[in-house]
Amino acid sequence: MDFPSIVKHVREQLGMSQEEMAHALKISFATINRWENGKTHPNKMAKSVFNDFCKNHGIDMDFLYEDVERIVR
Repeated sequence: MDFPSIVKHVREQLGMSQEEMAHALKISFATINRWENGKTHPNKMAKSVFNDFCKNHGIDMDFLYEDVERIVR
C-alpha cells in the first residue's frame, strides 16, 4: 500500500477528518491533504511522527506496508 493510501486508511479507521488528524499530528491540514493526494511525501521526521501516532492508536504499520491484499477493498 502506498503512503497516500495508508494515511487515508488510518484516518478513516480512526474516524477523523483531515483537519482532526492534522491537529493530532501538530501539522497543517494542507499537509495531510497533500499526503493523501500524493502531492507530497513526509520527510523522515514527519513519517516517524505519523508512525508513532499510528502505533499509539494500535495500528500495525508493518501490516499496512506489507499486507496490501487484506486491506485494499
